[in-house]
Amino acid sequence: MSAPYPIARALETANVPPELEVLAPPPLLLPGECLERYEALRQAIFADIAPRSTIEWLLAIDVAELSWEINRYRVLRHKVLEAFRHKAIQSALRQIDVAGIAPEFQDAAEHHNAQNALSWRNDPIAATEIETRLSSYGFDHPAINMEVHLQARDILASFESLLNVAQAKRLLILREIRKMRTGAARKHALGQTGRRKSHSQRRGI
Repeated sequence: MSAPYPIARALETANVPPELEVLAPPPLLLPGECLERYEALRQAIFADIAPRSTIEWLLAIDVAELSWEINRYRVLRHKVLEAFRHKAIQSALRQIDVAGIAPEFQDAAEHHNAQNALSWRNDPIAATEIETRLSSYGFDHPAINMEVHLQARDILASFESLLNVAQAKRLLILREIRKMRTGAARKHALGQTGRRKSHSQRRGI
C-alpha cells in the first residue's frame, strides 16, 4: 500500500515496534507449521502495508493473522483431498476385487482390499501398479477425482466457507486502512489550502 521500494530494505523495517509487541498475538501455530514461514509472511505484509500509526499496526497484525489462516485452510483442504483419495481408491478396488465374492470370503476380501489401498498410499511402485489396473477398469484419474470430490464435498464446503470469511475480513481491513489514509490525506490537503489562504490574506493586508 506504500510506494514500492527494494524488498530487502522493506523487510528490514517491517518489524512491529517494541511498544506494540505486547498487543500482537503470539504465533498460534499447529503442529507441523513453520515458524520461519509465519514470520516471513508477517514481515512481507508489514513491509507492503507500511503502517504509519498504532491503529494501522494493529490492523496490519490482523491482516497478517488472517493471511496465515487462509494459507492454513488451503493446506488443510489439500490434506482432506489426499485423505479422501485413499478412500476413493479403496472404494474402486472394492468394486473390482470384492464384488461377487461369496459371503464366507467377504471378510478376507475386504481385508485384502484394505491392504492394497494402504500399499497404494505408502508404496509409490504399488501405487503405479494399482492406478494402472484401476484405469484398465475405467477408474482413471478424472473418475477418481470425481469420486474424491463427491465424498469430500461437505468438508470442502466448510473449508470454502472458512476461506471466504477470512478473505472477506482481510479485504475489509485493507479497505479500512485505505479509507483512513485517504481521509488523513484529504485533511492534510485542506489544512495546507487553509494555511495558504491565510498566508495570502496576511500578505494582502
